[in-house]
Amino acid sequence: MQEQAQKSGGHSHDGHSHGHDHAHDHGHSHGLGGHSHVSLPAEGMTLALGAAVVATFALVAVELLAGYAGHSIALVSDAVHNLTDVPTLVLSWLAMRWAAKPPTPQKTYGYHRAGILAAFVNAMLLTLVSLGLIYESVLRLRTPVEVKTGLMLWVSVFALLINGGITLALSSSRRDLNLRSVWIHNLGDALSNVAIVVGALAIRYTGTTWADPVIGIAIGAMVLWSGIGILRESTHILLEGLPRSIALEEVARALLSIEGVQEVHDIHIWTLGTDLNALSCHICIPDMHMEESERVLAKIHEVLGHDFQITHTTIQFERAGLPADAGLYMPEPIRRSEA
Repeated sequence: MQEQAQKSGGHSHDGHSHGHDHAHDHGHSHGLGGHSHVSLPAEGMTLALGAAVVATFALVAVELLAGYAGHSIALVSDAVHNLTDVPTLVLSWLAMRWAAKPPTPQKTYGYHRAGILAAFVNAMLLTLVSLGLIYESVLRLRTPVEVKTGLMLWVSVFALLINGGITLALSSSRRDLNLRSVWIHNLGDALSNVAIVVGALAIRYTGTTWADPVIGIAIGAMVLWSGIGILRESTHILLEGLPRSIALEEVARALLSIEGVQEVHDIHIWTLGTDLNALSCHICIPDMHMEESERVLAKIHEVLGHDFQITHTTIQFERAGLPADAGLYMPEPIRRSEA
């Protein structure tokens, strides 16, 4: 990222050039001295996510067939709703599987972004399909169709067992940021299955046929909301936006609180993949021995990893000497005085 600046002894910002007397250190964090990445969850959780993907696809197929055969728009809507789980499940599963693959000369960051790209494409498709489901449900509300409540009831119970099982399987790991969204999403699915069960019973015993399209509209709205949320987040990541949970100002202040750090600028933070955040910046420190600068670098890695979950860093040290009122991120350039 900053290799050219290191080789030339300087870097430029907005047309200004910074002259470096020397660069003390350029560190990629590996634990304390290189690339450090998030630890992988247990192999059992990886298998659980893989099984959840297969079970969700099977459930979607069953609900689509039953919804068509039983004339239930609620089941069809719930099938599409369950499709919104797939990007999240696949994303988490791929993050676990692909994070173990080493980078290549062509994929220097590995394969973390492939899951994000898949989520982006799926979100666009789900958004369009959800609008179609809402439209069809409105038509069904205006022109009710007889629903086979028995088929609707049993399939919704089957869906509740699948979604409830996935929720329970992931409940012990919901503290993990990578799995928490999966757990919340499947919990919401289980609750929507309960609503379909209630709707099927209402239609059977009261004849309120409007319950089916109303539930279909509600689930279609949930699909739309989920799809837009995934689309917004995946777009933000693909554009290398600042991670939602991180404030740039707080990171800069935390770095400045480390003894020996006098200035932070050219700071960039972005997301490589699920729960894998990266940072690059220039840090000014006083003249010191290499051993002392290594201790400062180790403390920087510790603060970034512990306080902000930033585990992939590129730090370039520069000689201190900027004016006291220089900005945090893009200070005015300092030039050598003429002899």
